[in-house]
Amino acid sequence: MIQAIQLILALSFLVLIHELGHFTFAKIFHVRVEKFYLFFNPWISLVRIKHFDGKWHVKFFAPNEDEQWAQHPETTEWGIGWLPFGGYCAIAGMVDETHSTDDLPSEPQDWEFRSKPAWQRLLIILGGILVNFVGALVIFAMLFWHWGNDTLPLKNITSGLYYSEIMQEEGFEQQDKILTVNGEEPETLSDAVQAIIIEGQRDVTVLRGTDTVHLTMSEDLGPRYLAVQNAFDKAEREKARADKSYDKRRYVLVAEWFPFVVDTVLPDNAAAFAGIEKGDSIVAIDGVPTPCAVQVTLELQKHPCDSITLDYYRAGERQTARLFIGDQGKIGVGPKSVLTYFELEHTDYTFWQAIPAGIQYGWDILAMYVKQFRLVFTKEGAQSLGGFGAIGSMFPDFWSWELFWNMTAFLSIILAFMNFLPIPALDGGYILFLLVEIITRRKPSDRFLEIANEVGFWILIALLIFANGNDILKLFF
Repeated sequence: MIQAIQLILALSFLVLIHELGHFTFAKIFHVRVEKFYLFFNPWISLVRIKHFDGKWHVKFFAPNEDEQWAQHPETTEWGIGWLPFGGYCAIAGMVDETHSTDDLPSEPQDWEFRSKPAWQRLLIILGGILVNFVGALVIFAMLFWHWGNDTLPLKNITSGLYYSEIMQEEGFEQQDKILTVNGEEPETLSDAVQAIIIEGQRDVTVLRGTDTVHLTMSEDLGPRYLAVQNAFDKAEREKARADKSYDKRRYVLVAEWFPFVVDTVLPDNAAAFAGIEKGDSIVAIDGVPTPCAVQVTLELQKHPCDSITLDYYRAGERQTARLFIGDQGKIGVGPKSVLTYFELEHTDYTFWQAIPAGIQYGWDILAMYVKQFRLVFTKEGAQSLGGFGAIGSMFPDFWSWELFWNMTAFLSIILAFMNFLPIPALDGGYILFLLVEIITRRKPSDRFLEIANEVGFWILIALLIFANGNDILKLFF
């Protein structure tokens, strides 16, 4: 429920500022905006507001058609629809999802979108994209100003890294330290993974003990990783369906290498019954060495509803305990945080310092997403596409203003990028046609734009069905 509320609030905010971008530029160029709605309102609206005859008029749960209100087209009707997906800004004289050619007067009017110069129409269309992108930069800047920024530099992970099986197939060995990727030193572990998996950079240099080793990644590493992750996620969904209380886990590709030292012991659990105490360091499970915290978690998952032998150190002495693991592969302990072992770098920003930092961070997010977009066109990438369910799962299941605004800014950048794609019915489709008009000095006919919008609309519907269909398939299969 908390995730759903965050999703609805974030998308509502992003749609609102996106449409306000179109609205603002339309007003600057004296174009009428007939309707401005948050959410869609087929047949009936939750709230309708309009100013005419010198006062504001408000109606609740009212049909959309109103003869009296229709007599005042010069003012904008504001409203909230009942279908909580998106929203719209109906601009006079523009062929879009709110108008067909039949709705347009026979002769263009001065206050219509179609009567304005191409450069003004271009700015009106770009307004939504610009506001979403600039809005994201502002949010990131304010986050830096209020909370600062915490990073764990890759150079501070002095004990090396844990590598999953797919990374070991590429030549990595446990506790290798990544030095460079394509000749550049990554600042964080996330930067290194992004360069290798998302950007497809192939030349990696690692420090193995005292030796420097050069590795060459496979060309298909990105799609192979997505295939492995998809298979892992499917297995986790099957476990969750079999046991509603099962906590789904995420696939671990690369992680910091640090020992599993017990920080908390839950009462009435396997570890408590076996006498495990805070400060114990788990080093083996059923004889399998587990020097890394990730390995402890992964090894326990292999023994649901099973009895195991647990080796651990207490006060420098190796000891053994016999435990029975429940069906979720847990023993009722929590390890010390990664922050116990490695030093974070915290940066505080003044208001003026936060602005360029937020701008740079936003640009980096956009660049990452554009590079990641290439994976969508692979079979594995298409299977990873998700709809509203997948987006909602990106929010935490607890409330945090910092995380909420961080995710909202991230989604704002995605929304700006997706709207820039040259697909008819999206802003990018209009931008493409307007650029062609500016270059060729020939304006497409209103009928052509109507047909293009219809085609684009059905393309978007197909993509929406596909993405949300993936969510449904993941839920039931």
